[in-house]
This record gives sequence, C-alpha cells and structure tokens, in this order.
Amino acid sequence: MALIRLDEPTVRPKTPPKGFALFALGFRPFYLLAALFATLAVPIWLAQFHGLLPAPPWMPGLFWHAHEMVFGFAVAVIVGFLFTAAQNWTSLPTPKDAPLAAFAALWLVGRIGIYAAPPLLAAILDLAFLPVSAIALGRVLWRAKSQRNYFTVALLLALTATNGLFHASVHGLVAADPLSVMHGALALVVMLVTIIAGRIVPSFTANALKGVKQFQNDQINACAIGFTGCALALSVGSANSVLAAIVALIAATLQAVRTWGWNPWATRKTPLLWVLHLGHLWLSVGLALLAVAALGWIPQSPAWHAFGFGAMSALILGMITRTALGHTGRLLLAGRSETAAYALLHAGALVRVVGPLILPGAMGAVLGIAMLCWSGAFALYLFRYAPILINPRVDGRPG
Repeated sequence: MALIRLDEPTVRPKTPPKGFALFALGFRPFYLLAALFATLAVPIWLAQFHGLLPAPPWMPGLFWHAHEMVFGFAVAVIVGFLFTAAQNWTSLPTPKDAPLAAFAALWLVGRIGIYAAPPLLAAILDLAFLPVSAIALGRVLWRAKSQRNYFTVALLLALTATNGLFHASVHGLVAADPLSVMHGALALVVMLVTIIAGRIVPSFTANALKGVKQFQNDQINACAIGFTGCALALSVGSANSVLAAIVALIAATLQAVRTWGWNPWATRKTPLLWVLHLGHLWLSVGLALLAVAALGWIPQSPAWHAFGFGAMSALILGMITRTALGHTGRLLLAGRSETAAYALLHAGALVRVVGPLILPGAMGAVLGIAMLCWSGAFALYLFRYAPILINPRVDGRPG
C-alpha cells in the first residue's frame, strides 16, 4: 500500500480557480520553504567555507551546515509530507490556514534564530518546531487509531531529542562530538527514507507501468531495514571496525537487492520514477562506503554525503515534485525542468561523494561544482513549483 495517496485530476473547471492557497494543506508552505532554503543554504555554507561570510558566532560553519541540512531542509519536507499524508491515512483534518501558517512561521524563526540569535534563544526557537509538530500529528493519528503510522511521531520526537543533544554538545554541556550527533540525526532520516521508500517506490512503479515485473520479499525488506539501522548505529557509535564493516556491507547488499527487485530499469523513460529508484540506490552506495570507512581506508564524509546529498535529497526532490502535482490536481508527469533538476541533483551528489576521493587536492572546485548542481536543482524546482504551491488546485477541489 502506498504511504500517501496522490489525487488524480478529475474534471477541471473551464476557468482555473484563482486565489491564495499556500496554507490550504501541509505540503504547500513547507515544500516551498524547504526548496527556497535549500537553494540558499549551501551557497551560504560555501561562502562561510571560503571566509566570505561569518558563521554563527557560537557555532562553527561546518556544524551549522550539517545541522541545517537535517533540521532545516529535511525536517521541513518531512513535516509537510506527514501533515499531508496523515489527512489521507485518517480522513481527519491536519493543520491548515492560520495554524499551518503558524507552524511555517515557527520553522522560519528557528532558521533565523540558529544563525543570528544568542545561543540560548537560538536553541529554544530551533527546538520548538519538532515537538509541536509531533503533537499535532499524534493527535490526528491517535483519534483515528492509525497504529501503523505511530512510528512517525516517535521519529519526530527522536529527532527532537537528537537536536537537543546537538545544542548541548555544541555548548559543552555533554561530552559528545556535535558532528557525530548530526550523523545520528541523519541516520534517523535515512531510516525514515528507507521505510517510506519501501512502501511507495514499488507501488508508484506498479501503478504507473502496468504489467511491470517486480520482486518483493517481506523478509528481505525487514532484514535490509534492520541491518541498515544496525550499520548506522555502529558507525555513529564508533563500534568495532570489523563488525561495523561487515554489517554495513551486508546492509548495502540487501538494500541493492531490494532496489533491484523494484525493477528500476523499467523506469528509465519515466523521470518521476527513476529519480526515486536512483535515490534509494544511493543508500547502498553510502552503506558500502561506510564499510570501507570503518576499515580506515577512506574518511566517513563521502558515505554521509551519499546518504544526505544522494539518498535523502534525491528522494525528497522526487517526492516534493510528485506530491505537489498529485495534490494540486495535475497529471503525474515530469517535464524538462523536473528532469533537469533530477539530473543536476544526482550529478552533484556524484561529484560531492566521489570528487574528494579521486581529487583530494581540489576540494574548492569539488564543493563549488556540487553546490552549483544542488542549488540549480532546487532553483529549477522553485521556478516551476512556486506558482503551483501558492495557487489553488486546478480542479477546484480543496487542498
């Protein structure tokens, strides 16, 4: 069963409806804000890296970059997605209109605060968003007794705790490496990504490509998810190197088998599908790199960028395209701008992951090219989808 139902367009009115619909449903403001933030945040980090812009006065630029990719960009998409999905799961309303605008404002204040506010105020503003989102989501799921999806609330609360640990570690209140804490936060997002992908990617593929042959096995799926979680936990916890390498390699193999079973080759002419398949394949790449890094042969950074730049961001870009089209009454078709955005993002991920391994002395160029690909991908999304997210559905239906 798909995790989120995409409404197919029905009969469209002769005159498309007009008005302001940015706060009509959860995905709208958060997809727009996340894409805008993604477009700007990496250039800001690169300017910090080259000394052209100051980092937050209480946080090194690298920590700000790692934090904001998860707790700024990814969290915005996750909450927007879950607010939209929960309404479909339960047939109960999720925040919209003024309450939804307040949630979006709280996220935005957190982004400003983390860069410009004093440390304590910045932490309070940043930490507030996830728990209140978890409460709003949990109330809907609890009323509907949607037990299958309770894990999403647990994930938001786990991210809240990890974010709190990050702030405490930055200020020396706990003996933890802030970057390792951020790896833990990214690991939580990766686990959400692989669970959700297992539900939606094969389902979307089967629905779009009638008669496509796929292989699904519940035991393989469960083992792939379980070994992935263990591999990420061992890496974040700096466990025994040989054990960590073995578990990561098993997880990489299982995830590759899982992805191949969804028949990615059949999607090669359908960008709205291949972006998701290729995004999930980055999990196998990241796990394989994690295994090599555990043995001390390469740094861990390429593995974590395979997870963040590759898997997480590619699946996010594919999903914020698909859900924006489906939930505004449009055909589920990716045009040239979407295809270019997908290609740019995957190319940037390849440069960011492989570049430092083969050209360690050219980090400036590698980061610059990767940044142009990343920001270009999300700028294309903004150009195409900002009007879609702001205006009402083309079929006149609510949402």
